[in-house]
Amino acid sequence: MSQQIVENIIRIKERITIACENSYRDPKDVKLLLATKTVSEEYIEIALNAGHILIAENKVQELKEKFEKLKKIPHTNHFIGHLQSNKIKDLIKYNVTCIQSLDRLSLAEKLHQHLEKEGRVLDVLIQVNTSFEDSKFGMSPRGVIELVRQVAQFDTIKIKGLMTIGLLSTDNEKVRRCFRLLKDIQKNIEVQQISNVQMTELSMGMSGDLEIAVEEGATIVRVGTAIFGQRSTPNSFYWNEGN
Repeated sequence: MSQQIVENIIRIKERITIACENSYRDPKDVKLLLATKTVSEEYIEIALNAGHILIAENKVQELKEKFEKLKKIPHTNHFIGHLQSNKIKDLIKYNVTCIQSLDRLSLAEKLHQHLEKEGRVLDVLIQVNTSFEDSKFGMSPRGVIELVRQVAQFDTIKIKGLMTIGLLSTDNEKVRRCFRLLKDIQKNIEVQQISNVQMTELSMGMSGDLEIAVEEGATIVRVGTAIFGQRSTPNSFYWNEGN
């Protein structure tokens, strides 16, 4: 399995490179994030020891359980799952550098309170529900700019961009519309020139649709199953969001 994981990472990077070439982008501008939900520490260690350092969890409990074993290997950890306010205090204990799933003001307020107590600053991405599905978390596209303005007032929170989960569909054009919408929102926010806001990151695209995401401007693609294999736990266990 060790060699298989390394080979899978190489294949995904090749897919990213080809997608970048097809859309006249520099592959260096697209980061591969390994989605490690339900993945054992041993498998994650294989990826880290192979030189891949950007990983992310969906649940605070898993982050906590894996922290001690993984902390000895240098890596960068993001959080990509739906975050409950009562889990923030635990989350910031475990060296997470970016929360990609901020989608409501109440969460930002609680996060700011905890960060202020710790004297810390944290990067975030605003999660947007570009597929307009009730089963998906994320701010409605219509409310994103207002949320960004509100969150930007907190000096402990640095907005670095946007995140979305595209429509899980075999219809590529419908999937593409989700990613294109996120890019349009990014452009609209950039025009506003809001203080304390950077729109450098677009986190979108997963195992099945990363090429479309890269073509539409993704700077981070989140891949799990194509590297670590199918999960035994259904995606619905993780807030109806697969990758």
